[in-house]
Amino acid sequence: MLPSLGPFELIIILLIIIIIFGVGKLPQIGGALGRGIREFRDATSQEEETEAEKASPPEEPEEEEEV
Repeated sequence: MLPSLGPFELIIILLIIIIIFGVGKLPQIGGALGRGIREFRDATSQEEETEAEKASPPEEPEEEEEV
């Protein structure tokens, strides 16, 4: 099992990322990561909506009453 990451470990990971990619690339990496997470959430929500539509019976159109 993985041990929990504390603040010290997160700081070390952040420093390693800064050393590897440099400060100039961090906004690009953050933006790409954010877009990836957003696309993943959109895809999962669309899949849930599709499954919900398949599970529910089709609705019959309401008939208008003549007055």
